[in-house]
Amino acid sequence: MLRKLINTVIDTPLQTPTAFPHPFTKKETLHLSWLTQLTPCFPISAKNISILYEPADFYNALLEYGQKAKERITIASLYLGNGDLEKKLVKSLMDNSQLSQLKINILLDYARGSRFANNSRKMLQPLLQQSSSCTLSLYHTPTLRGVLKKVMPNRWNELFGVQHMKLYIFDDTLIISGANLSNDYFTNRQDRYFVIKDNNLCDFYDGLIKRVQKFSIKVDENDSEEFGEYGSPYEGSKNNFIEKAGDGIEKYLAEVKVDQNNHKHEGFDTWIFPLVQMGQLGVVQDVQVTAKIFGDALPGTRMNIATAYFNLTHDYVRSLIFKSKAECNLLMAHPEANGFLGAKGMAGGIPDGYTLLARRFKAQLDRQCQQNRIHLLEYIRKGWTYHAKGLWYYSPGSEKPSMTLIGSPNFGDRSVLKDLETQIAIVTENPELQEKLHDECTRLYKLGLRGDFKREVPHWVYAMVFLFKDFF
Repeated sequence: MLRKLINTVIDTPLQTPTAFPHPFTKKETLHLSWLTQLTPCFPISAKNISILYEPADFYNALLEYGQKAKERITIASLYLGNGDLEKKLVKSLMDNSQLSQLKINILLDYARGSRFANNSRKMLQPLLQQSSSCTLSLYHTPTLRGVLKKVMPNRWNELFGVQHMKLYIFDDTLIISGANLSNDYFTNRQDRYFVIKDNNLCDFYDGLIKRVQKFSIKVDENDSEEFGEYGSPYEGSKNNFIEKAGDGIEKYLAEVKVDQNNHKHEGFDTWIFPLVQMGQLGVVQDVQVTAKIFGDALPGTRMNIATAYFNLTHDYVRSLIFKSKAECNLLMAHPEANGFLGAKGMAGGIPDGYTLLARRFKAQLDRQCQQNRIHLLEYIRKGWTYHAKGLWYYSPGSEKPSMTLIGSPNFGDRSVLKDLETQIAIVTENPELQEKLHDECTRLYKLGLRGDFKREVPHWVYAMVFLFKDFF
């Protein structure tokens, strides 16, 4: 039913004209004005956006902003690791001179955050014990319940849906990324990282996280658990829980959109559109926008699309092959750059699974004579894994991108149907920011090789992909 709902949303035409004024002034951005009808619009000066390129830059930014924050720190991530770098990060928060008056909100995933004895919640106990204004919440999917919850082992219980948003707020500064808070993401796991200074955008995401915390599980300084105001996510009526949680998020998004978009926002050169996807709760904003961007791309457009895990949904494939007129370059992880390489058990076959999915996509391109318009590349960098995702959108006739998507979704069924996700669309008319976007894109794609999908795939991986394609 959920998949049918999402398909219906994607195929439903947008309402015509114009409930909200759009702010764009240049030809390269005017055809994107429909964004103001679907999502809140935050105007910003391009000088308040900076791009980080390396994991160490991301880690150092977290340390710096965490130490300087004076009023609030709000974090949403899948989990916090338990190594030395993670301990240093927690200690930097505890050493903040304003800790006694800092409001700290942390949202992680319940399954991943509770995995192992030395888990995320244990790592954060010292901070919770030292700061009375620190709140730790763990999102628990309403799908994992009953017998499945009792028998499903760690790691496998994450297949049913996780909190996957990656947002790091320090006062009026947002770092948005696809990166988690663990050693690999601080050292040799390539992702994307945008630092944005804007109080209104930070307020928006702070509010979104607080609304998710309303239906998440609170963990106190003694590691005791308390259900949110909607009750248990895994006991009682699943439908009632989903309806209340989803309605709360939808209402929040609608209220912010009305408040933000009733104004034309003149005098700015850049606009940020937050996109939220919580498929299990019926919130399908991001998939509608992403499918329209893919499918409506005009002749002469170039789209560089990146995903850590190549497993495009059927609807995204349909949009790219049968609707889009753009030249597309799809960058994915080479098996040697896949974080699952060498994993124990069935998870070790996931890199081969992505090879198989890419091979099938390429075969579809060949059948539709689209192989000269859509190209597949694989990122490989010795000693590194790859986790970057998003989009760089080059309008017809433009040599620099006028829009990018940056955030947590991977354009697959997990992102659309199971996990809590968010990314932002940044539309800019500023030449300097367009140059920075182009440089970021070029840095990643120069490490992409033309995909070779003739590699041998073990026979058992075919069965794994058939049975579990929607889960990875």
